[in-house]
Amino acid sequence: MHLPVYLDMLHEAERTLADSFRKVADEHTSDAGIHYRCQNFAEQCDAHVEQLTPLARRYGKDNPEEPERLHPEGISEPRSGPAGLLRDLQDLYMLASLVDITWTLVGQAARAVPDEELIETVTACDDQTETQLSWLRTQLSTDAPQALVVG
Repeated sequence: MHLPVYLDMLHEAERTLADSFRKVADEHTSDAGIHYRCQNFAEQCDAHVEQLTPLARRYGKDNPEEPERLHPEGISEPRSGPAGLLRDLQDLYMLASLVDITWTLVGQAARAVPDEELIETVTACDDQTETQLSWLRTQLSTDAPQALVVG
């Protein structure tokens, strides 16, 4: 069973996404909308990690031939300025997309097992991740003209 591998991957990806949201929030304090929204999303990701912890323990950590590069790299150094913010938001979008599709895969496995607790967790957390992606997409679209044309 590879579900434990994906639960571990999801756990680590959510932690990485939370850290990355925090770094962007801390770098872009002059933009209150970015700052507070990224802080809020980091807290959501932290809550997802907490919800995943007992589920990951229950399934154990078999790690059957865990694939290389299983865990994504987060934002190590946020960028400054409008173009830097745009790049940071793109990085957050890529990380959140990985988290989102992993929730989908884990959800499919939860239905196959079946595991009602895992299904409920997936549903709640994936809905929040989809909201994060929607906000990031909108923010990227609205910030792009200023960052790319005006500079």
